[in-house]
Amino acid sequence: MSDSDIVESTPEDRRRADAVYEALLQRAGERWVQPRMERTARVLELLDDPQRTYRVVHVTGTNGKTSTSRIIESLVRAHGLRTGLFTSPHLERFTERILIDGAPIADAAVADAWDEIVPFVGIVDAELEASGEEPLTFFELLTVLAFVACADAPIDVLVLEVGMGGAWDSTNTADGDVAVFAPIAIDHADRLGATIAEIATVKAGIIKDGARVVSARQVPEAEQVLRRVAAEKGATIAFEGADFSLAEDRMAVGGQLITVKGLAGEYGEEYLPLYGRHQGANAALAIAAVESLIGASSQPLSAEVLTEGLAEVVSPGRLQLVGIDPTVVVDAAHNPHGAAALARALPESFDFDEWGLVLGVLGDKDEVGIVRELGPIAAHVFVTAPESDRAADADHLADLAESAGLRVTVHPHLADAADAAREWAASSNRRAVVIAGSVVLAGEAIALAQAEDWKSGWQS
Repeated sequence: MSDSDIVESTPEDRRRADAVYEALLQRAGERWVQPRMERTARVLELLDDPQRTYRVVHVTGTNGKTSTSRIIESLVRAHGLRTGLFTSPHLERFTERILIDGAPIADAAVADAWDEIVPFVGIVDAELEASGEEPLTFFELLTVLAFVACADAPIDVLVLEVGMGGAWDSTNTADGDVAVFAPIAIDHADRLGATIAEIATVKAGIIKDGARVVSARQVPEAEQVLRRVAAEKGATIAFEGADFSLAEDRMAVGGQLITVKGLAGEYGEEYLPLYGRHQGANAALAIAAVESLIGASSQPLSAEVLTEGLAEVVSPGRLQLVGIDPTVVVDAAHNPHGAAALARALPESFDFDEWGLVLGVLGDKDEVGIVRELGPIAAHVFVTAPESDRAADADHLADLAESAGLRVTVHPHLADAADAAREWAASSNRRAVVIAGSVVLAGEAIALAQAEDWKSGWQS
C-alpha cells in the first residue's frame, strides 16, 4: 500500500465503523451456524455479485489456515497485485478481519460498504421471515460486507478464509480459483461430523469445477476424500510431501530460514519471520498456492518477489513474541491440534528450560485435549478465563490441569495471571511464559502487552 492510499480515520469514521459492528452484534452470533448458503447468495445477487469481480484463493482446514492465508496474501501482494484478505476471528478490532493491501480496512470504507448493503438486508430478512426462517446472521452479513468492500477497493485477488467447514459456509458463495487445505483434524464435531472423513467431506465442498487444489499433509482418510472430490470436479490436486514440501528449516533471529521444494521450483534459504516448523510448512503450502494461482504450477516465483513476500508476513496471535526479559509468547492454540503444534514449536524455536503456561479456554472447546497437549511443556500453569461469556470455568480448568499432575494456580483475570507468570519467569533466565488456549485470550494478551510495554523488560 502506498502512502497515497492511506486515509486517516476521523472520529466520525470510527464512530460509523463501530456502529456497523454494533449492528452486526445484534444478529445471531458466530456460534449460530446452519448449513445454508442460499441467504448469503441472495443478498449478493441483489448486490450484483461483487464476489465475482476478483480472483479468489479459498482456504480451509482445522489449524494453520489463518497463517497460511496471511502468507498467501503477502506473496500475492509482492507480485504488485492489489489484495484483499478475509479472516476470522479478530483479536482486538473487527476491521482486522478485512485487510486491503495488507492493512485493516479503513473505517470509512467499511461504513460505506455497510450503507450499500443495508437496503438489501431488509429485503432478504423479510423474505426469510415470510418463509419462517431466522434472519441473516453476524457471519453471513460480515461475509457480504467483506465481498462488497473488496469490490469497492477494488482488489485483484481475495484470499478468503472459510469461517467453518466449507461446503455450506457463507464464504463458499465465492468461486475459488485455487482451493487450499490446511491440516484437517477433529473440531466442531457437532456441526461438521464426528470423523475425519465426514469433516473432510464438508471442507472439500470449496473445490470448484476445474479449480487448482493444494493441500497440506493429511491423514489417509482426509486425503482420500480430497482426491475423490477433486477428481469429481475435474480439479488438479497437489499434496505436501508428494508434490511440494518444506525441505529444510532452521532457526534464525526473529524467525527461521526455510528451503521449500515448490510445484515449479526450489527456493532456498528464505527468511520467514515466524516461529515454529509448522509455520514453515504453512509457508510451503502458501507458496504452492501462489504458484498455482499465478504460474499455473509451471512457472517458479521470482526470487525477489518471494523474498519480499515472506519477509513482510505477520501472523498476530500465532507464536507471537510480545515480551522480553522475561520472554512472553502468545499463541491462540484453541484446540488439541493447535496445542500440539505449539508444544512442538516452543522447544524448536526458543532455548528455555521451563515454560510458565497462562491458560484460558472457551467452554465449547476440548479443554481436556488442550491440557493434554500443553501439559508436558508446562512447569507451572497459571489458569485464568478469557473475557467472554463463553469462557470455561477457571476452577474446572485448574482441576483438569491438577489431575494431569501439573502445578497450578488460579487467577481471576488475565492481568493477574500474566503478572504472576512473568514474576515466576523473571526469577531465572532459563524460564519463559506462553499465553495460550483461546483466540479471545490471545487478543487480550496482545493488548495487555502493548499497554504495559512488556518489551521494556520486567517491572517488579
